[in-house]
Amino acid sequence: MSNVSRSFKVGIIGGGIGRQHIEGYRALGGRYEVAAICDLNLDLARGLAAEFAIPRATDKLAELLAADIDVVDVCTPPGSHRRLIEAALDAGRHVVCEKPLVGSLADADAVIARAARGPQLVMPIFQYRFASGYQKLLRLIERGVAGPLHVATVETHWRRGADYYAVPWRGKWESELGGALLGHAIHAHDMLCGAAGPIAEVFAFAATRVNPIETEDCAAASLRLRSGALASLSVSLGAAEDMSRLRFCFRDLTAESAQAPYNPGTEPWRFVPMTPEIGTRIDAALADFTPEPERFAGQFLRLHRTLADGAALPVTLADARASLELVTALYHAAATSQVVSLPIGPGHPRYASWRPVGAGKGV
Repeated sequence: MSNVSRSFKVGIIGGGIGRQHIEGYRALGGRYEVAAICDLNLDLARGLAAEFAIPRATDKLAELLAADIDVVDVCTPPGSHRRLIEAALDAGRHVVCEKPLVGSLADADAVIARAARGPQLVMPIFQYRFASGYQKLLRLIERGVAGPLHVATVETHWRRGADYYAVPWRGKWESELGGALLGHAIHAHDMLCGAAGPIAEVFAFAATRVNPIETEDCAAASLRLRSGALASLSVSLGAAEDMSRLRFCFRDLTAESAQAPYNPGTEPWRFVPMTPEIGTRIDAALADFTPEPERFAGQFLRLHRTLADGAALPVTLADARASLELVTALYHAAATSQVVSLPIGPGHPRYASWRPVGAGKGV
């Protein structure tokens, strides 16, 4: 248990997904106080401040950074993340940042280098990890009940149409930095990596088939993990209903997620044992499992343990880099029709940007 008496003040930049972050902090009692909200739309910031009793609302970054806060929570469009992370670190604040962390592996390595100077911490957002079903899977893996992984599948089948893309920064390489592989499937793919381990090779196809946008809205990929396991990814924004699903075939059990599109980690998960004896081991491993808050509240609860008690960060910059490395490999494989080997370093042609040549600045 973390030191509940310790309370940390948060300033949020971006009132869109920022609303859900506010709700996550508030769900944790007195562990946090949202003390400031910043948005370029001052009316939006003021409306959220009034609704959630936030003392300060502003449209100026400097005013937020000057406020009495411990943590800056970046909830803006992806293209602004690196600048805001570095500004918050320079101001001596811890940082929480929405996905994707930044727009390239080069930017990720720059943020990692800047954060290493400390003492402030940077925590990327991957809230799907903290749901009970997925946490049960991780426990079964950690305790050796699952055995080696053979194959896995990940489906991210969502419905996104004209209303969604009416937001000016969406569907554009320069401002959104990518399409369905980056902005929609990234969470489920992160869950795959969290359970299955590092990726060795990637092959992928990507296409724009659903919406008149610049970025992809459909994709399919095949992965080989360093363990030797195989995985397949299927992504579409043209599904009739929203659904996310992960399925893992281990030596000793098969695990299948819930299908909640925005929280596939939640209950109910199915754990099907190979033998009755494995079933007994599953029951024993999960007998004392205690559910904790999910999604943003779950991640922020674990961050509080880090800030108050020195526990390990629940999501690290290395985790975010691994996510962006997969994104980079997927885009490069789709563009070149080649198998891409990981890891990806500075010598790779897409290290500085995964975006197509000529798509937005900096490519």
